[in-house]
Amino acid sequence: MFLTFLFCICIWHLIEVKSVSVMEGDAVTLHTNLTHIQTDEQIEWMFGPQETLIARIYKVFNKVRIFDDVHDGMFRDRLQVDDQTGSLTITNITTQHSGLYHITISSATETSYTFSVTVTAHLPVPVIIRDSSSSSSTCVLLCSVMNVSRDASLSWYKGKSLLSSISDISSISLHLECLDDSYTCVLNNSISNQTQSLTADDCQPCSDDIDCCDTTEGVIRLVISALVCVAAVAFLIYDIRSRRAEPRSSPNMLDLEILSVSDGKS
Repeated sequence: MFLTFLFCICIWHLIEVKSVSVMEGDAVTLHTNLTHIQTDEQIEWMFGPQETLIARIYKVFNKVRIFDDVHDGMFRDRLQVDDQTGSLTITNITTQHSGLYHITISSATETSYTFSVTVTAHLPVPVIIRDSSSSSSTCVLLCSVMNVSRDASLSWYKGKSLLSSISDISSISLHLECLDDSYTCVLNNSISNQTQSLTADDCQPCSDDIDCCDTTEGVIRLVISALVCVAAVAFLIYDIRSRRAEPRSSPNMLDLEILSVSDGKS
């Protein structure tokens, strides 16, 4: 009978875990579902598997305490507690704030439940370049992203039709041998997505009339050209200023003697 009771308690706690997903940089509020706190109630908010205390409300003293210096100050200036309902708000949230948040409401009886908070980083915009290493006579494009969370997936779409997809790795690339049509590369997770589209004009096969170097090479060439121009202008300005700064040459003694002789003859 006692084991059955413990089993029921464990199941109850599992059911009471509430999942919350939020985007990095946003604010999230963990609601107590209380309209107001009773006079004899005390509320404690804890974080992590060690259940580190991060906030406490003493209603009888009408006092709220926030312990935001724990965990090396990761909660500093981010925690807000509603003194009427006991709800906890985390502002400017980051991925390090993902985890379990446990609340205990104590009075004559004790109620507790847990929030599982998942913070997802913002997705980068996919980058599309031509795959110049491909030997195909058609246009081969490469859609890539770097350093994304493992729950993200990268996909090629033709209209609304899914052509290919890959997921569960931090740095992903996906090839597309495109024809005269419109395509979209989509990076998405459970919260948001980022897209990069191209048209039929971008799907031309490599030829002598079309530069098939990839985007990275083009950017490097542009940067080098800009640096050369800046260096040339800087050298020209330096040369002009140097010439202006040179003192004018004064006449030597021989010149003065010649001038004196000329003056005497006149």
